[in-house]
Amino acid sequence: MALFALSLLVSLGFCYGQTNKWETDIAAFEASDRTNRPPKSPLVFVGSSSIRLWKTLAQDFPKHHVVNRGFGGSEISDSVQFADRIVIPYRPRLIVMYAGGNDIHNGKSPETVFNDFKAFVAKVHALLPKTRIAYISIAPNPARWSEVDKVRAGQSAYCGLCAQGAARRIHRRLSVHARSRRPAPARHLRCRPPPHERARLRSLDRYHQAPSLSHPYPSSRL
Repeated sequence: MALFALSLLVSLGFCYGQTNKWETDIAAFEASDRTNRPPKSPLVFVGSSSIRLWKTLAQDFPKHHVVNRGFGGSEISDSVQFADRIVIPYRPRLIVMYAGGNDIHNGKSPETVFNDFKAFVAKVHALLPKTRIAYISIAPNPARWSEVDKVRAGQSAYCGLCAQGAARRIHRRLSVHARSRRPAPARHLRCRPPPHERARLRSLDRYHQAPSLSHPYPSSRL
């Protein structure tokens, strides 16, 4: 009986730890909102560290109010869990999400990751039916190239959801060598970033890519 009780306590402790893994980050966002009132109907960017490290959002979208709510290392399911605290309260016109790479890396199947995204869309649209959602597709990560097949396997499912009008997919491609099928170095990018982008690219490592190279829509349509 004592062994059962100990096992139960360990299990509960694990679940509590998982639930509260991001509590410090989420509480920090809420504290910031109390001291700096968020703008009305902003563009909210949410997801993992590639969003968190996107420090030039205001510069990249100068005609729009933007809110960055990325928290590094997170999965899509974490954004589902905390949407009512870091997304929905802002009543955004547009939500831009980049996440899913950590999910695959941590062992989730492409189907599970896609279902988590559908849960995020459903949770947002249940309260904010007019809010648009754009999903930046997971680009193959040079540091996790062994996972590239799983990353690509899930992309068609997002196309189907977007075709239904529930969300919009922002397609990103990483240049690869034709023969080796390995990531091409930065000089082989199909488009040359402007100076401020090149500086930011140099500051990122092989895990954190630069989603701002592909804006969700032309600025006039945001």
